[in-house]
Amino acid sequence: MSSSLLADAALLANGSIDFNVSGVVDQFWRLTVDGLAYGSIYALVAVGYTLVYGVLRLINFAHSEIFMVGMFGQYIGLMVVGFSPSGNVYSEGIVLTVVYLLVAMIFGMLVSGATAVGLERIAYRPLRRRGAKPLIFLITAIGMSFVLQEFVHYVLPKISTKLGGTNAQQPIMLVRQTEQFTIFGASVTNVTLVIIVAAIILAATTEILINRTKFGRGIRAVAQDPDTATLMGVSRERIIMLTFLLGGLLAGAAAMLYTLKIPNGIIYSGGFILGIKAFSAAVLGGIGNLRGALLGGLLLGLAENYGQILFGTQWRDVVAFVVLVAVLMFRPTGILGESLGRARV
Repeated sequence: MSSSLLADAALLANGSIDFNVSGVVDQFWRLTVDGLAYGSIYALVAVGYTLVYGVLRLINFAHSEIFMVGMFGQYIGLMVVGFSPSGNVYSEGIVLTVVYLLVAMIFGMLVSGATAVGLERIAYRPLRRRGAKPLIFLITAIGMSFVLQEFVHYVLPKISTKLGGTNAQQPIMLVRQTEQFTIFGASVTNVTLVIIVAAIILAATTEILINRTKFGRGIRAVAQDPDTATLMGVSRERIIMLTFLLGGLLAGAAAMLYTLKIPNGIIYSGGFILGIKAFSAAVLGGIGNLRGALLGGLLLGLAENYGQILFGTQWRDVVAFVVLVAVLMFRPTGILGESLGRARV
């Protein structure tokens, strides 16, 4: 009987998993370009996880919903300036396209940033003042994640019939994907370029902010020793609030880039899986380490892209998490397992 079960399991595995090595080799550069685009988005969201963890030792599971409300924020911004998504590609010229892209990013960042600050003040600050245990913070973060989801799911449609609800929003398509050049036969589109370049600029700006400004020194001081930092005149509460704000702003920017890549992905549950992947990216790179979050995001984007061809599209998400587990088995602190408080330029 046992041999029969093993045989059935082998047949099932052979039928559901494709070891398409030649496919990965043939499409290597296309998969790499596409993986870097997705990885850039994961990296920006992962920075929010790693900043909050570095300062508070808190895993903010509600950060995925900060990303989600950012998608709705850009939708609101475009509606305010008169752009009505119709599902068709916007084609009224480069100038207006750039203007609408900036409006979408700014509104997405503002809404995400404001939501992140509100989350800290309403949910986490009262717990911190009462000296709550880490488990309480974790449960609260999970609870606030569902609160934000259900707000967009049920409450937002009552405020505006054009927003929220069960179904995805009408796609926002500001840019027609067109090939700009090729790399070893792999097409690089304008959308891919915007995503990667914007992510690099935002990541570099964040790196400079953390390592070369007074605010950044405050973050690193609080992350390393909050009591001593307070004695030295650093306002811990202000640093925490600004840390949440910075993470929210980056999540809002990532939301706009994600919408460029997946125009029909604006839905109340749209941040859940992506948020888990971004958290995995932060852990993979070394949670609490800024550069680790960026590296982890890129590696995760590449791994799942290669994996979906090697094993089959249905295994895309599984591959990402298996890579995470495999790395942590050999290096539990992540690839760059250095705390934010000890980070150096």
